[in-house]
Amino acid sequence: MKFTKWQGCGNDFVIVDFLEKKPVDFAALAVKMCDRHFGIGADGLMVVCPSETADVRMREFNPDGTEPEMCGNGIRCFARYLYDYGRVRREQFTIETIAGTMVPRVILENDAVTAVEVDMGVPVLAGEDIPVAGFGAEQIVAQPLVVDGKEYRMTCVSMGNPHAVIFVDDAEGFPLAELGTKFENHAVFPRKINTEFVEVRDRTHARMRVWERGAGITLACGTGTCATLTAGVLNDVLDRAADIEVDGGVIHVEWRESGHIFMTGPAEPVFTGEWQGSL
Repeated sequence: MKFTKWQGCGNDFVIVDFLEKKPVDFAALAVKMCDRHFGIGADGLMVVCPSETADVRMREFNPDGTEPEMCGNGIRCFARYLYDYGRVRREQFTIETIAGTMVPRVILENDAVTAVEVDMGVPVLAGEDIPVAGFGAEQIVAQPLVVDGKEYRMTCVSMGNPHAVIFVDDAEGFPLAELGTKFENHAVFPRKINTEFVEVRDRTHARMRVWERGAGITLACGTGTCATLTAGVLNDVLDRAADIEVDGGVIHVEWRESGHIFMTGPAEPVFTGEWQGSL
């Protein structure tokens, strides 16, 4: 089975094309392919599938086999794959996801793709819809959360998948490896949580580190940058357009007057190959 490997700000993905193939156990395949010692190695497996409601359907699986609702860096890589490999013939098109229909646009310069912009839709702010237990329809802005005996202030957002944004004084020095799983599995998050630890540098620049559900520490999280900007606006520490610096690069995010979040960043091919393992 042929595959391509991609990365967006260091967040890396394997893409396999099943537009004209019968589905297999993609969750089990993700566990094998994403393994960095016995497989290809990736933060996720992305599968190209036919769609009845959009140009193409995207399915994504974490390294532990779970299927998240959405992946921001992944959808940029997915969109570029579709464009580069001729699966779509337009610069702007639609992709069906669990989180709804997303609209990416490849950005060209001298006929070469330089970035991908994605309309990520409207952020979900009601606690029960993110979901976060105990908040009903209330927005969760700078609310207390006790983890490992210490109180933090969380602002929660869903970009199709759930996020808790924690503003910190020093993102680089935050003990992410030690505490990330404790945030992810906190009882207040019924579907677990992606957690962003964010240091605001100025109103148009923030430094973000992330712990992702089912993947752990990653070099970037596209939906996390969207959640970070949203949380920054709600806490009045970021403007409605800002550069979010992640471990693997910079992603530009805008919360436009339409209410939609637009995310723009790189999507780069790494290599192609043929999977010899079992399906």
